Amino acid sequence: MFFVMFIIGLVTALVGSVAGLGGGVILVPVLLFLGDHFSSFDWVSPQSIVGVSLVVMIFTGMSSAISYMKHERVDKKIGLIFLFGSIPGGIVGSWFNQYFKTDGFSLFFGCVMIIVSLLFFIPRRQIGDPLIKKGLKREKTIDGKTYTYRMPFLIGFVLSFTVGMLSGLLGIGGGSLMVPAMILLLNIPPHIATATSMFMIFFASISSSAMHVFLGHVELGYTLWFIPGAYLGGTLGAGINRKLNGRAVEWFLRVLLILIGIRLIWQGLG
Repeated sequence: MFFVMFIIGLVTALVGSVAGLGGGVILVPVLLFLGDHFSSFDWVSPQSIVGVSLVVMIFTGMSSAISYMKHERVDKKIGLIFLFGSIPGGIVGSWFNQYFKTDGFSLFFGCVMIIVSLLFFIPRRQIGDPLIKKGLKREKTIDGKTYTYRMPFLIGFVLSFTVGMLSGLLGIGGGSLMVPAMILLLNIPPHIATATSMFMIFFASISSSAMHVFLGHVELGYTLWFIPGAYLGGTLGAGINRKLNGRAVEWFLRVLLILIGIRLIWQGLG
């Protein structure tokens, strides 16, 4: 069973790091499935799953963020602005998580994933759009190409608080919501959005997981076995991301979120 946990941590972190999701969006559905079908995972509950996921994402986020920062893909200023909202939001969401039951948790999680995947089909806002023509102006050069975009502080705070709350509630790290928002609403290039998301996930997961530890939701004896795989997977995923173009990252996100959403809704209704 412990080898299975290592592999789960590795694969979920690798996929999550490629897409900037943090891995929780994969880890949570996998643990829900294992908890329903295998007696060795009878410790699984919505609360323990989220607690495990958030602790594991500390290490996924750490390894991914270090790799992305070495290649100067993280926009630290925007990442810090998001943390002002995501940290208190994560604490609030972690508190509400204790009232979830398994079927309702799966159904709600699945609906959130489907909605997020559909957001990728909304036309992207342009630089001249009234929503994003004000705010902190940013320029970042990647592979010889310079990108320009803006970050409105109030929009960033409200967005990150909401995402942080859902992260603490569902254990998904927030990347599955924050990455589409950065790409579609703020016109941030996909590579910068995914890298900055992993930077934010590292710090936000610390506060959210601390709240779950305080509430007694974290099964430390099991959680420790996911961490080595998650750290390795986060580093590998960041390396793969650098080799993909922006459109490939977006399509990877779309397909992944739709498949997970359908699976969770089916499980919640079953």
